[in-house]
Amino acid sequence: MLPINYESWHHMPNSNKNQALDNIKERFALEVSDDYMKKALGKKWRDYKSTLKKLYFKKDISLEEKLRNVLPGMLRTVSELEQAAGKNKNLVHTTGSRSFASIAEAEEVSSSQKFRRLQLFEITHRKKDGSPMTSKAGEIMEKLKEKKAEYEVIASIDSSVNLENIDNKIITEVLGPERYGYHFLAESGGTRRGQRCTLLKDLYELNPVEHVKQAQAKVQRLRDQIAQMQASTIEQIAKVQRKYEELQQQLRAEAAAREAAIAAREAEAAVMAVE
Repeated sequence: MLPINYESWHHMPNSNKNQALDNIKERFALEVSDDYMKKALGKKWRDYKSTLKKLYFKKDISLEEKLRNVLPGMLRTVSELEQAAGKNKNLVHTTGSRSFASIAEAEEVSSSQKFRRLQLFEITHRKKDGSPMTSKAGEIMEKLKEKKAEYEVIASIDSSVNLENIDNKIITEVLGPERYGYHFLAESGGTRRGQRCTLLKDLYELNPVEHVKQAQAKVQRLRDQIAQMQASTIEQIAKVQRKYEELQQQLRAEAAAREAAIAAREAEAAVMAVE
C-alpha cells in the first residue's frame, strides 16, 4: 500500500496515500483533517524506512568494496558526462569556493567604498593578468560597459535617473533575469539566494556539538507541537462525546415529560367520564 522504494514521501503517488487514508477511515472515526492524517502517515513511513536502514544498511564498507559493486561502464559514463558539462561552460568565475558576498565584503573593507555589481563581475571574471576568463565573459563585459555608458548619458540629461541604483537594471538587461538555481552577482555581495547559501554554509561550519544541540532542540519543538495537536484532537473528541450524552439526556427528559402529560390527560378524561 505504501512501498518503501520511493526516495521521498513527496514522490509517493497520491493513489497510494488515498488508499491508506480510506483504510484508516474504515477502521477509525477520527475527527481530524485528511491532510493531518497524511502527514502522520508520512512520518510513520519515514520512521519505518529509517529503522530498516539502521538494521540492514552496511555502514562499514570501504571505498574499494563500493567501487567493485559499481555497474560496468558506470564510472566512464559519469566521467564523460562531467567532461561534456565542463565543455559547455562558457561563463566561469575565479572565486572558487568563496561566495560573491564574502568577496564584495572584503573589497569594501579594503577600499572603504561600497562595492557595486558591475565591479564585482569585473574582478570575478578576469584572470590574474587582467584578461577575461572566457571570450563569453569578455563579450558580456563590453555589453555591460556600453549599457553603463548609455545610462550615464541619460543621467546627464534626465536628473531623475539615479546611477547609484542602476547596476541591477544593467545586469538584468545584459544577462537576463535570475533563474531558479542560478545567481549572477549581487549588490553588496550577492543575491538573496546567494546570501542564503552563505548563511547555510556558516551554519554547518558551527561547532559540531552546538549544531547537534540545535538539531535536538528543533526535534523537541516538533515533538511538542505534535503532542499539542494530539491533545487538542483528544479534547475535541471528548467535547463531541459530552455534547452527544447531553443531547441523549435531553431527549430522554423530553420523552418522559410527554409521557407524563399524556398520562395526566388520560386520568383527567377518566375522572370526567365517571362523573
